[in-house]
Amino acid sequence: MGKFWMSMVLLLAPLAAQAEMPSDANIKAVAEAWRAKKPAPSFGAAMSMAEAAKVQVRFNALIARDLGSVVGYKAGLTNPAVQKRFGYDRPIRGTLYEKMILPGPARVAAAYGTRPVLEGDMVAVVGDAVKLMAAKTPLEALQALREIRPFIELPDLVFDPQVKLDGPHLVAANVAARLGVLGEAIRLPATPESVAKLADMQVELVDQTGAVLGKGKGSDLLDNPLNAVLWIAESLRTEGKTLKNGDLLSLGSFTPLVPPKPGTTATLRYIGLTPTPAEVTARFE
Repeated sequence: MGKFWMSMVLLLAPLAAQAEMPSDANIKAVAEAWRAKKPAPSFGAAMSMAEAAKVQVRFNALIARDLGSVVGYKAGLTNPAVQKRFGYDRPIRGTLYEKMILPGPARVAAAYGTRPVLEGDMVAVVGDAVKLMAAKTPLEALQALREIRPFIELPDLVFDPQVKLDGPHLVAANVAARLGVLGEAIRLPATPESVAKLADMQVELVDQTGAVLGKGKGSDLLDNPLNAVLWIAESLRTEGKTLKNGDLLSLGSFTPLVPPKPGTTATLRYIGLTPTPAEVTARFE
């Protein structure tokens, strides 16, 4: 078994914590706070990750009534620096809905959520779901993708700052998904060279003055963004679920999480992936 797949087994292994489910009232209170963009209380339970996944289903059913259909999934905590911030050393998965995705360039209210933050992310678009669900290597994953797109994710850390935001709380609240700004398609040839470029590319998040809001590189996401694609597919497969063609896969943060400020224009750039930098822009008002 290769190093990546040994890591995959560890990433997907359930924690041995004793399960404790939040009450229906607590789940509803967090969902209502999310909808109202007000600080949310704790779920009030020391959930295992398995229990948190069950809570996410119930939480999503409450928040998604006006969000349209499911359009894909997001992987969170794929970057060691972000894992360190939230004290959890494995990726986690949330669900993306139609009205969460904004075409770039976009104008967005700076107060789009309770505790809004922006991050430099990437979206992979599924081209052949059957092939992707069977993929084992980054190259096989790339062969199953239609395209990749620059993506400024706009999460919402909705909880009151006094609530400890750990892995289970993030999972239960749909991995902080709120909004994201999607750039134009990048179609890469499915070659080992493209796989290497995705790992080696530099990522910049800059404001309208050119000041750097955050930096990263492709290998920050599980050594290659395509490993985050594989992780999403494997995490679904272990639950008896599958992807569909056209699904959007948000792969995680290359950059630190930065609170948006009114009047700021944030531009995300991938450098070294294409002949000229690929980018997407969001202006906060």
